[in-house]
Amino acid sequence: MATPPESSPPPHFLRAIVAADQARGAYGGRVVTRFPPEPNGYLHIGHAKSICLNFGLAAEFGGVCHLRYDDTNPSTESVEYVNAILEYVNWLGFDPKDKVFFASDYFGKIYEYAVHLVKKGKAYVCDLSDEQIRETRGSTTEPGRPSPFRDRSVEENLRLLEGMKNGEFAEGSRVLRAKIDMANPNFKMRDPLLYRIRFAHHYRTGNTWKIYPFYDFAHCLSDAIEGITHSICTLEFENNRELYDWILAECDLREPPHQYEFARLNLTWTVMSKRRFLKLVNDGHVAGWDDPRMPTLAGLRRRGVTPESLRTLAERVGVAKANSVVEVEFFENILRDDLNSRAPRGLAVLRPLKVTLTNWPAGRVDTIDAPLFPAELALPGTRSLTLSGSCFIDASDFAEAPPKGWHRLAPSGEVRLRHGCVIRCDDVIKNSEGVVTELRCTADLDTLGGRAPVGRKVKGVVHWVDATTAVPVEVRLYDRLVNVEKPTADDFLSELNPKSLETLTALVEPAIVAPGAATHWQFERTGYFFRDPVDAAMGKTAFNRTVTLREGWTADAPAGAGADAAIAPTPTVAITEKPGAAKALSPEVAARRDALVARWALPDAAARPLAADPEVTTLFEVAAANATPAAVASFVANVVVGELRSANRAPPSLDGAALGRLVALTEAGTLGAAQARRVLAVLLAEGGHPDAIVAREGLAKVSDPAQVRAWVSAVIEANPGEVARYRAGQATLLGFFVGKVLKLSGGKADAAVAQALVAEALS
Repeated sequence: MATPPESSPPPHFLRAIVAADQARGAYGGRVVTRFPPEPNGYLHIGHAKSICLNFGLAAEFGGVCHLRYDDTNPSTESVEYVNAILEYVNWLGFDPKDKVFFASDYFGKIYEYAVHLVKKGKAYVCDLSDEQIRETRGSTTEPGRPSPFRDRSVEENLRLLEGMKNGEFAEGSRVLRAKIDMANPNFKMRDPLLYRIRFAHHYRTGNTWKIYPFYDFAHCLSDAIEGITHSICTLEFENNRELYDWILAECDLREPPHQYEFARLNLTWTVMSKRRFLKLVNDGHVAGWDDPRMPTLAGLRRRGVTPESLRTLAERVGVAKANSVVEVEFFENILRDDLNSRAPRGLAVLRPLKVTLTNWPAGRVDTIDAPLFPAELALPGTRSLTLSGSCFIDASDFAEAPPKGWHRLAPSGEVRLRHGCVIRCDDVIKNSEGVVTELRCTADLDTLGGRAPVGRKVKGVVHWVDATTAVPVEVRLYDRLVNVEKPTADDFLSELNPKSLETLTALVEPAIVAPGAATHWQFERTGYFFRDPVDAAMGKTAFNRTVTLREGWTADAPAGAGADAAIAPTPTVAITEKPGAAKALSPEVAARRDALVARWALPDAAARPLAADPEVTTLFEVAAANATPAAVASFVANVVVGELRSANRAPPSLDGAALGRLVALTEAGTLGAAQARRVLAVLLAEGGHPDAIVAREGLAKVSDPAQVRAWVSAVIEANPGEVARYRAGQATLLGFFVGKVLKLSGGKADAAVAQALVAEALS
């Protein structure tokens, strides 16, 4: 089972607590954490953070992490959820091995503790109804009123509790309550409920039990029974901590675990509630728990999200004590970074428009070798494209009346077919309804294979597929499930995005659907797509859009706009305005944009995000004096602005000259993308000079074959299945292994050296 790389994890308060406890010998130096889901639904992206934190801390300090199902509510739990939880903990990269437990295993012991509390006079059987208990709880300004059954004798309480256990009383007629303090300012301490009567079949214990412990009672005792040392949970359980400690103390447990709380993961544009997920599934608003629009781990996996990107998200959002909301664009950029190095490139036309090359020699079919990855990734592999007298381009790449700055195809205009030749549009064919159905074009045969004769230049490049070899496939364009940034409505169904799914019949090049082909693909100029594994198991080929190439969805843009926005060659990202395609600029922003274009020779699309905020403009201009302006513009738009926004920092916290030097180091090949981000994080946190940070942190690329070979050997040993498939002929997996080496090394391994050593080891 793969585990996340151990590359200098960032400090946080929980790491400091565990380190201090271990240093002073607490719990005999043991570190035992747990991930305790209730098996009443599928895990979602918020759970990923908790899983990574609990398993990660245990691994870091030489401890263990338990997977414990807190299965105390039989009416909502099932084996399906139990199996799914384990599956997705494994998929995320963690293996609890033999440390899988169930609270239901401890029902007998937990009941003994309840009897113990009754005998101590710390618990009693109460006959009030649920409504009466709520009415007597009091308020923030008034204490609660004691139950009339609070002073029952120990003997009577023991008899009634035994009767509850034996099923002698009706459901809802009695509960067991702790006897604490009805005036306590913490409502959790106002005689909380410990047990209730429930005649429900438990998926593990059957009909053995007629009473079930409440979560707060079972949870802390389960921790203690298992020897948990650090009980880590999210902030909504902060008020529960006092009750957690009270129960363990009154049960006379020595060296009990301690509870710590951290801020849960909250994302914009995302529903994060199992109750709402159940309604979506049960009412048919989605196709199931694994619907790719769902933020469940099952849905994310089916959409094509990688476990590596989720682990990176968990690491980069950090561990804090205060709740906050992370912009979903932050995660999408992490996902793009991950897919960029693992997804081969392919040509796919989502909305086909036929192109006939009128001067193409009859019967001629050219074969073009095109790379699977761009040159800068230094990853191997090619695929063969065919070009004949007829092809298809995307309808969005043609305009009869093109707007200013249009660089795609138009009447009498020219574009280059990606990896192919230059074509000129001569005639536009329409049907009886005036819809364009065909373009008749002339091919410049001297430009075949990407050749560019002297003086022959065209600004636009479009993707295409050959009519004779293109394969039709179903493509699903998934968008955000809700259309509000922070879903809050009681009737959250009113916030659902009615255009969250668009299904198309697209045409793709043959390599994308060839036997043994990769499952992740970047459809060039369109986005990242993933072969649907459920359909594949049934012999059907369909692709789910994982994420667009660039941010392109905004609150005021129509749902589904992301696909078209992704065609833009550079992103539009800014601190003070949301990204959006062709957004009107204020006079001040337009003036800054024009100045950037004039002074630094930037294209309009690259200048826009830099001009959106005057401080970002200044930051760029100082940095651009120390590195190639185009490279600085890309780094600022794609990386720096997102970091500033997510950390809620102002641009002056970053020195422009230092930023320019950082970009220069990446241009020189001294740093890879991961190292550049690490250096940037240090610059934002404490300043300094990039060269000094690189030297201090040991971040420079590693080209020493001996060191890189050690990473290669570890990756090959950890992935025997992929090794077997590679040796069986699936050559595109070479990129998979190189990507794994880069991940394991924290991005420090030289990609070219890694590629050569992987090829050597697998030969």
